[in-house]
Amino acid sequence: MPLHEIHWSGTGSGWAVWRVEEEPEFLANELPQADQCPEMIIFPRKRLEWLGGRYLLRYMFREAGLSYNGLTKDEFGKPHPIGSDVYISLSNAFPFVAAQIHTQIPVGIDLEIPRPKMVQIIPRVLTDLEKKDAAADPQKLCVYWSAKEALYKIYGKRNLNFSENLLLDPFELNVSGSIIGHIITSDVRWRVELEYLAGPLFVLTTTKMAEQE
Repeated sequence: MPLHEIHWSGTGSGWAVWRVEEEPEFLANELPQADQCPEMIIFPRKRLEWLGGRYLLRYMFREAGLSYNGLTKDEFGKPHPIGSDVYISLSNAFPFVAAQIHTQIPVGIDLEIPRPKMVQIIPRVLTDLEKKDAAADPQKLCVYWSAKEALYKIYGKRNLNFSENLLLDPFELNVSGSIIGHIITSDVRWRVELEYLAGPLFVLTTTKMAEQE
């Protein structure tokens, strides 16, 4: 399972991307019982994504000197490490999987592969200002989508409107950069600094800072 990229921002905090090349059986044997793939997930690719993300998370915990006992999910479906207060987030875009951990703030990570159909689909979840800034550029639209997915994962609850509750300030598209996002609901208001990579293989968005406005 080749490590594509890893970045540590502090003790116990960082993100990583791996390329999954192992068989599901190998990954399953390396993981705790809590992380075994449900029988209802029958497609090999989906099983690899499930197991690969958790294998990467286990690797990161061990590299950070943290104990990893598998994941559990809350009532909203958001994953949490068993017996640990570390914040985590997972994403995948086969054959890649990505994970982020942080000891102090909620995190969201999202991995996407740009596709032509994004030009038609993504503008539906953007504000007028965001659509104007994206200018129908497939790569920039992909960054917008990835950033909103990361914000959604930070919030961790359902019933969010991507064009009303998850907002992004205009930004200049580069190979890498920062975006300021906002999570605005009736009960929370967060300002989130995100970082993105827009490379030839995928677009990746990670959380740098999240704080209440």
